[in-house]
Amino acid sequence: MSPTSYALGLDYGTNSVRCLIIDAQSGQEAASAVALYEHGQQGIVGNPKIPDLARQHPEDYLKGAVASVKKALTLAAENNEQFHPDQILGIGIDATGSTPMPIDKNGNSLVRQPQFADEPAAMAWLWKDHTASEEAQKLTAAASVNKPEYLEKCGGNYSSEWFWAKLWRCAQSNPEVVAAAYSWIEISDWIPAILTGKEQNPVRNICAAGHKALYNTDWGGYPDEAFLAAQHPELARIRRSLDDAIVQPIHEAAGHLSPSWASKLGLKPGTPIATGALDAHMGAVGCGIKQGTMVKIMGTSTCDIIVAPQIQELPFIPGLCGIVSESVLPGHHGLEAGQSAVGDLFGWWVDTILADSAHTHASLTDEAILLKPGESGLLALDWNNGNRCLLCDPQLTGLILGQTIQTRPSEIYRALIEATAFGARMILEQMARHGIPVNKVIACGGLAEQNPMLMQIYADITHCEILISDSNQTCALGGVIAGSVVGGIYPDIMTAQSHLTSTKSMSYKPNQASRIVYDCLFNLYRQLHDSFGTQSNPNPSMHGVMKELLLIRPKER
Repeated sequence: MSPTSYALGLDYGTNSVRCLIIDAQSGQEAASAVALYEHGQQGIVGNPKIPDLARQHPEDYLKGAVASVKKALTLAAENNEQFHPDQILGIGIDATGSTPMPIDKNGNSLVRQPQFADEPAAMAWLWKDHTASEEAQKLTAAASVNKPEYLEKCGGNYSSEWFWAKLWRCAQSNPEVVAAAYSWIEISDWIPAILTGKEQNPVRNICAAGHKALYNTDWGGYPDEAFLAAQHPELARIRRSLDDAIVQPIHEAAGHLSPSWASKLGLKPGTPIATGALDAHMGAVGCGIKQGTMVKIMGTSTCDIIVAPQIQELPFIPGLCGIVSESVLPGHHGLEAGQSAVGDLFGWWVDTILADSAHTHASLTDEAILLKPGESGLLALDWNNGNRCLLCDPQLTGLILGQTIQTRPSEIYRALIEATAFGARMILEQMARHGIPVNKVIACGGLAEQNPMLMQIYADITHCEILISDSNQTCALGGVIAGSVVGGIYPDIMTAQSHLTSTKSMSYKPNQASRIVYDCLFNLYRQLHDSFGTQSNPNPSMHGVMKELLLIRPKER
């Protein structure tokens, strides 16, 4: 391998696209740059009358690629006068998901047609668009009767955030858009297709297809056409457009950079481009995920990624977002879980409830860190944005239990942090019960890097050592790793990971004294979780929960 070999990662996030260029031998960053999306509010096209609607203009993705890559190339040359763009040997791309959009037969977005130029339904349906809740419920109900195997791969429920639910919603609300579409495509597939000039025959990535569109080789690929036709005929028609689709993982190339896009970006024509992936899964690759390790991507919400050997036959694991072969690492199953509100939950308390006060995240943390576990007498449910896992129920809401006249804002702030950690433990225990033990956690994202108190609470509650990724750009770094493999710099993903990923020297280890109290609180959390979140069994009495909280409180003061 040449000492001057580089790889490039493009990370399409919710509000911007990031370009990262890495020296593939040393692992050192050559440059990075961010381009914000131009349309809507912070890149999101919404509708005040429809709060669940969240769309993005596809032209922002293309402009963002040009702006971020050119800026990164300029910075790389400024940082190292010997750098040349021709030394970039491979490109990897990730994007949010499920973020699908309708396209014509030539692979162009429908917004390029005059009649749809300003039509949100013709744009990309961002992952956080929840307008398809009714359709998701109907898909879940139909599959539970006719195709239960579909639900076994996605935790028992199909989400309103996912591919087929959004397509069906569009068929209901904007039939003219669906009728004009030849097919629908995830952004993580569309960007590689555009850059390689394969818009008419795009490669589909197994990560998005499996986790969001019910693709599985066990039943021949995408869902059965007859099943989809029974829901809506347009679903079946779009399914037929996918009949010949090539579906593959990130270590295989989607194609090579076309001359026209090489000219726009300032890169070498023919540069290999890896098959795309969802941002969280690519972020797990960028964290150095391997068997026995959970990667926890912590931001406004969290996404948990785990891998298990492909030779291991996995049982149905209720409540997971998905189990997909090779969605993360070659030769492994990729398992996804997560929580709907983490950073968003803390932000709600500080920016909404305490908006008119002098309290900040920093000031509340300074006060909360002085509290002992259980001292506040508070217990919360972290469901202010619904429950993604394990209950898969967007209609659940939050709860703060144990308040008194003396309760302080910092006590509630800590209780909310603890609630998200209890939710994380629920996921870990569900994995362990089904033969997927987790020995350690690697965390990344803003929360993991900025709040040591939060991470120590997570270690104490989950009983896991928690390490922090060295990179603060793990999704883009995952793209770099995929690019380095298809570019021939490294022979496989795991070898590339061993050279390009690392964790910080300090880790968070469980505190034994805190663990004891938190185990008591977790048992109470589980009572609340099951009582408010499930109906399969008679709900246990809630009578003793508040009283036991009051018993714990004086012991810890």
